[in-house]
Amino acid sequence: MKRLFTGLTDVGLLRSVNQDAYYIDPDGRFFIVADGMGGHAGGQEASRIATQTIQDYLLDHWLSIEPSASLLEGAFLAANRAILQDQRTHPERSDMGTTAVVVIFREEQPWCAHTGDSRLYRLRGAKLEQITEDHTLVARLMKFGEITPDQARVHPLRHVLAQCLGREDLQQIDIQPLQVQPGDRLLLCSDGLTEELSDQLIASHLKSIRACEKAAAALINAAKDRGGRDNITVVIVAIDGLSRNDP
Repeated sequence: MKRLFTGLTDVGLLRSVNQDAYYIDPDGRFFIVADGMGGHAGGQEASRIATQTIQDYLLDHWLSIEPSASLLEGAFLAANRAILQDQRTHPERSDMGTTAVVVIFREEQPWCAHTGDSRLYRLRGAKLEQITEDHTLVARLMKFGEITPDQARVHPLRHVLAQCLGREDLQQIDIQPLQVQPGDRLLLCSDGLTEELSDQLIASHLKSIRACEKAAAALINAAKDRGGRDNITVVIVAIDGLSRNDP
């Protein structure tokens, strides 16, 4: 299954430090986006630790007989332990944490895992689908019909996470197989993108700009044009045969 891919991150217009992090395996086997929190030093360190630990764990266990779901769970739990250990070593970072969203392509069956509100989308034809479900208080309210999607976008508690890495009480790592087919495009992103752009605008950019690098730059620039209030990170994976020279 041939894949073309790119990643891009931007500090945005209001922040002085980029607390996002991402990693793309050079062979296109796995992709990671993390969005840290907990002060400038804390958030930046939490996302770095998570990205590095998940990367190391996946590489160390890639050829094992461990099922992909267990592999992802182990990677996330290792990242959580690493952040907790850093908190104990550096009490000034005791409140740091990070979201994480990961996609792996192993034995031709892709899987995804996430915790927090960094998202995975799949564009198939003209339809953009959010694959992950935000682990936020607002998402829970919306799920049970207490608020509408429009209300959720402006809710004062929309940034409050129900789950993230860096917590002793981590309870929720969502792991699922991912169905893809030729022509699909995957988007991993931090909430600096989705805070500024609706799903409709995201879909419009992904559909109209086929080259991964150009699409990633267009998404980040569009988010900055609409405020750029947070760090913005996007990773795009195109499935099968989309040329990097396409417009």
